[in-house]
Amino acid sequence: MEETRSKLPLPDAFVQFLNDNGIDPSIYSTNSAHVTPRYIRLKPGCEEQLEAIEADLKCTLEKVEWLPNFYSLPPHIQIASSKAYQDGKIYGIDAASGAAVSALNISSGDHVLDLCAAPGAKLCMILELLGNSGSVTGVDVARHRLAACRTLIQKYSLGDHCRLFVSDGASFSLIPIRAHSEFKSLNNREFGLKGDDDLLYKEWTSRRPWKERKKAIKEREKGSLQLISHKEDPEMIYYGRQSGVVGLSKSELFQTVSSHDSSQYGYDKVLVDAECTHDGSIKHIQKFENWGWTTLERRVLDAERTDDLTVLQFRLLTNGFNLLKVGGYLVYSTCSLTCAQNEDVVEKFLSLNTCAELLEIDDSKCWPCKSGRIPKTLRFDPLTSRTSGLFVAKFTKLASPSFAESAKLAS
Repeated sequence: MEETRSKLPLPDAFVQFLNDNGIDPSIYSTNSAHVTPRYIRLKPGCEEQLEAIEADLKCTLEKVEWLPNFYSLPPHIQIASSKAYQDGKIYGIDAASGAAVSALNISSGDHVLDLCAAPGAKLCMILELLGNSGSVTGVDVARHRLAACRTLIQKYSLGDHCRLFVSDGASFSLIPIRAHSEFKSLNNREFGLKGDDDLLYKEWTSRRPWKERKKAIKEREKGSLQLISHKEDPEMIYYGRQSGVVGLSKSELFQTVSSHDSSQYGYDKVLVDAECTHDGSIKHIQKFENWGWTTLERRVLDAERTDDLTVLQFRLLTNGFNLLKVGGYLVYSTCSLTCAQNEDVVEKFLSLNTCAELLEIDDSKCWPCKSGRIPKTLRFDPLTSRTSGLFVAKFTKLASPSFAESAKLAS
């Protein structure tokens, strides 16, 4: 369905929800002069094929001047049936989502954590920006959604430096691959490693062991949504040849460290694009025309569910920050426009984490967005940005006094 500002018969309860949260209801109203376009990212190296891609899509692609490799096109154009899409030259991703990834300032050699990786477009962009170095760890609580991520990164030939884990992002605790070589020189017993008795990981294959396939069949027969419990160990469903997994033992791969050690051995960059009510996406809200507005009241307006979501969002942000190394960057984003899921979560997090500091997003000076209620936070919306709605906040981790003292002694 087209993501336009179409005429929606918004129920009174939803309009009240928007007003209560300071959201302009006109975002969802009819105005043919303001149509939210569809966005695609062009795979680096395919720029010379732009004319052929336009002929394939039967439309003109408009370059997004403020975001490299992004183009807009009319919202009614379907890209899935195009040769360019099938050949892995383009993929759909909203420009606001691209801005959130861009805010990470990914550099060559970085080790990046995408804590809520599905459906995978942002994961693909992270891998493209990283190139042939470093690593990306993608995590999602839903196995079937993460399997779709696996399909996507393989389609675009981006999986060499990636590993994917089915896990609760609020409790995931595995360190980046780069840390293993450093830890091998330490006392293995301290980290619970078994040593040479473990079998070593060979190159990944889609052919899974019979026991694993049998378990998956049983889950499908039960109609399971395949959501992993926070108590379960992470399940790795993919790893690339250059991800650092090949040659490791299971105990080496699944080692965890304390928050203090993760400040030194954690991830350089962390993206927490948290689960939310999706009220900032017109495309998502339009779906309720077919699903029924009572479904909207249950999924978006239900106060108990919203309260549960804000608790989850805070836990995801906190855990992502715990896995960030000192001096690294974390971006928190949601496609909700409510303060409860954005600024309120950020304020609570900052009040409880003295080592966290909000950062200005330098590139945002040329982005078509507004400032959030908290200085240095950003808000994209269809009226201002001609994108889907998105809240973005960027943090860095400062060294705690104990960490600084330890680092001084180590040097």
